[in-house]
Amino acid sequence: MEESEKPSRRTFQTRLDHLVDTIRCEIMSGTYSEGDFLPSEKAYAKQYRISNKTVRQGLEVLVAERLIEKIPRVGNKVARLSREDTTVIRFGCHTSLFQEAMMKTLIGEFHKQHPGFRVELVPFPSGLLTYPMVKSMVAEKEIDVFTMNYNSYDDFRLNDAFDELETLDPNPAVYPFLNESVTHEGQLKLQPFVFSPLILCYNKDHFREKGVMEPDSSWRWNVLFEQASMLAVENERLGFYFHFPSSNRWPVFLLQSGIRFDRNPSGRSAGSTEQLKESLRACRELIYLQNRFPLFLSEKDGDAEELFFSEKVSMIMTTYLALNHYERRTKFEYDIAPLPYLNDPKTLLLMIGLAVSAQSKVKESALRFVDFLVSYRVQLMIRQKTLSIPSLKPAAEWGGKETMYRPSRFPMYRDIIPTFRSFAALNMSSSELYRFYREAKLYWSGLGTEEAVVKRLERLLYKRRESTDDLSKMAYHGSHSGE
Repeated sequence: MEESEKPSRRTFQTRLDHLVDTIRCEIMSGTYSEGDFLPSEKAYAKQYRISNKTVRQGLEVLVAERLIEKIPRVGNKVARLSREDTTVIRFGCHTSLFQEAMMKTLIGEFHKQHPGFRVELVPFPSGLLTYPMVKSMVAEKEIDVFTMNYNSYDDFRLNDAFDELETLDPNPAVYPFLNESVTHEGQLKLQPFVFSPLILCYNKDHFREKGVMEPDSSWRWNVLFEQASMLAVENERLGFYFHFPSSNRWPVFLLQSGIRFDRNPSGRSAGSTEQLKESLRACRELIYLQNRFPLFLSEKDGDAEELFFSEKVSMIMTTYLALNHYERRTKFEYDIAPLPYLNDPKTLLLMIGLAVSAQSKVKESALRFVDFLVSYRVQLMIRQKTLSIPSLKPAAEWGGKETMYRPSRFPMYRDIIPTFRSFAALNMSSSELYRFYREAKLYWSGLGTEEAVVKRLERLLYKRRESTDDLSKMAYHGSHSGE
């Protein structure tokens, strides 16, 4: 092996971190139960290609977190969870946050700083997290703290269920627009944790290869369509793609059309027919941009990012959060830009927050855990080691030396904050968005005329809001967290 190919100190540290994170995850997920012995230090050393001494260093971290205990001349055993001197906090968490916010690492840090507490991770199932689902989990699993995106927050609002969430103290260092988006009647019911606008991400090498100018904030969608055609290569790559079925993607076209589905006293929608048609046409044009646009073929939320980092597409609609899942596969230079627009330069604001159950038996401890997750030190860890944007402004805008690849225009989000809009700007519930999508995709697939689909959509939107109980039956894509 040549000198340049020898594992570096950083490589060994990465392997050590991987070892600690894996064992921690296996304990929290129940792979190893209380009292189980872990594999031998020698086995770990061989598996992770590190020394026995390095393995022992990693295990000491887990001992400090009170996850394991060392039994002299026997081995390392998973510690008992039900000690009288330990307070257990049950944390319901979207699995996407394991990468988007290093959640397992942050829990480990909490254990080290608070040895009298133990966070038990309860992974949330995929799909939309609805009010009935959360209510059931709180009752059956006694969840004390849980992550929630704006759609789920709105579900609580529509069910008049905010009394089931503890009122939180606003953190003055959190971006004000985040606190405002989840404040109801003067009360903060969701502590902002991480966020992202919808953005455009592009392969700089593809742009150089084709002599195409890089995108900027002046781009409209018709410009993107033109550039995408120039960037596409037959049987090799697409010019532009995004995961269309995601409820965190396609509604941006409604938002940019300027339409808002307000209700008059009779409950009828006051949205503009012309604006509705314009947003529908923009979506359809995207589909017909390339006859291989796999609109309804993929059920995987991250297919756009997977294609992008495999260099099979030149531009994608994505979020800062979603880039975390594939960023380590980067073998080329990429950057980000504001999303193109129709009438109004707006983009969807996606945010993940932390809620505390008002029924929690360890409410004070749960609130301490939430405060820990939005502390400067923890939020700075998210900023330095992920591509997510932490909610704490001083941490998000940290300007030190970077230790990982980061798009050169990463701070761009600060300049486009005035364009951020939550789903509240559309005045549509999650169930209404779902029914809208179900009707509109017939037109997008070429199975109906524009006039026919507009009439059906207007009839749908003229109805009074129906109960959101049907949300629990949905398997709606793109709502795993806020990505």
